[in-house]
Amino acid sequence: MHANERLIHGFYTSFQKLDANGMVECYAPDIVFSDEVFVGLRGPEAGAMWQMLAARARDFSLIFRDVTADDNHGSAHWEATYLFSKTGRMVTNVIDSEFEFKDGLILRQTDRFDFWRWSRQALGLPGVLLGWTPMLKQSVRATARAGLDQFIVERK
Repeated sequence: MHANERLIHGFYTSFQKLDANGMVECYAPDIVFSDEVFVGLRGPEAGAMWQMLAARARDFSLIFRDVTADDNHGSAHWEATYLFSKTGRMVTNVIDSEFEFKDGLILRQTDRFDFWRWSRQALGLPGVLLGWTPMLKQSVRATARAGLDQFIVERK
């Protein structure tokens, strides 16, 4: 197994345990993370996002598979099931991740998932009706970013 495959396995094994610190240890200091909700998180912001999500996780489980990596790039498929706290609805989010590596650490992580599928589960009727619109995606992004900013401030 390539060292970067072991790194990805370590990242998701830590995630399964909600060990955000273990996840952050897999990241380069200048990590750039993006997904459908959190876009362009850099450095400590990415670690703070995982710490926030791990701290708030309820009824959480995660599986991962199809891990591949070479010296520069990697990918994995993962599925997280959890209680979305804002609505009390269960969500299973199906995600494909792409990685770039530097000096044995993850330099860039880009997660892709079907936002409309996620919003239908997480938000119910508003997600069904509006989950495909840029307006709802922007609203969710703004709310998530405000929550992350508040989490960062409270940790200081």
